[in-house]
Amino acid sequence: MTPASKPLRIIIAGGGTGGHVLPAIAVIEELRRREIAMDLLWIGGAKGVEQSFASEQEIPFRAVQTGKLRRYLSLDNAMDMLRIPVGIVQAWSIVHSFKPDVIFGTGGSVSVPTVIAGHRSAPVLTHEQTAQVGISNKIASKFVDVFACSYEETAAIARTMHKNVVVTGNPVRRSLMEGNKERGLATFGMSDAMPLLFVTGGARGASAINERIEAMLPAILELTQIIHQTGPADANPDYARLSALRDSLPEHLRARYQVRDMIRGEMADIYAAAHLVIGRAGAGTVAELTYTGTPAILIPLGGTWGDEQRKNAALLGSAGAALVLEQNETPATALKQHIFELMTDPPRLAEMAANAKALGRGDAAANVADELLKLANR
Repeated sequence: MTPASKPLRIIIAGGGTGGHVLPAIAVIEELRRREIAMDLLWIGGAKGVEQSFASEQEIPFRAVQTGKLRRYLSLDNAMDMLRIPVGIVQAWSIVHSFKPDVIFGTGGSVSVPTVIAGHRSAPVLTHEQTAQVGISNKIASKFVDVFACSYEETAAIARTMHKNVVVTGNPVRRSLMEGNKERGLATFGMSDAMPLLFVTGGARGASAINERIEAMLPAILELTQIIHQTGPADANPDYARLSALRDSLPEHLRARYQVRDMIRGEMADIYAAAHLVIGRAGAGTVAELTYTGTPAILIPLGGTWGDEQRKNAALLGSAGAALVLEQNETPATALKQHIFELMTDPPRLAEMAANAKALGRGDAAANVADELLKLANR
């Protein structure tokens, strides 16, 4: 085998949440679409979602010690600070053994040990998904060759800490554009005669949204059908309660409300069928909404680092692609009124959809893939 024909060896470093995982999968999908031979290894934490996603993608996975990086006082800080150097040592051993051509960091505290340990062994690209540079990528900026950002607003911040900043967009899986409305409605037993609302709040941040939807049932079901992703049981207790509530509804309303703890393979079909989405404003959600051109009501989760969710939401709100609401100012009655107003105004929904689509970067995965290939060929 000639050197040029050897598989490209890539280490993916990142995880903790889907927002740090799905962009990596989108980029790997893009490289596979180009039929580039690869040897892949994912290094992440033992407790994040990244291991299950890596398994689905048939990517070998290695776990290292990680510590959450906090900007507030906590008794957990001391223990987590001890885990980080242990994780760096573990990551160094893994990187040294694997000998990557390039390291792809996707942020989150779980990326930090590998980026630090591996930067002398291979070129490193880190990607920031949000409108705010996270603390992990602030640390990573000292060790990476390329700092990729989803938005120009973020790049302006990143340029104060790194000389090689590129705006790529936030990679979204190409498969999200392959959804089928009819298949989505059939999968969830929905009708084409009524508008469809998709509700998703993430994991631990979902309860406030879940509780508001619960409070407006069954009245809201007289107007719209709902597919509701509550988040898994280890993150919040809402799924069991809302499932029981569904079972108690009259039969004609029960068919209009489908509740799941987690949705994976059907997501593309849901986006194809949904008239409106209610959710938080995590980087992944915002990227998917703009990629698919889906109108939304966004309720940013407060208390995130750098207030990143409000900044993410503002990008869509200022463009007329989403209605942005403050959680503390939006009880269930107010949220219900906003849903009624939007669902009964198809022209406004169409305008919001067009505005969302205009913000989308369908080339984001390709852009990051190109940057990785440049680094690997350096």
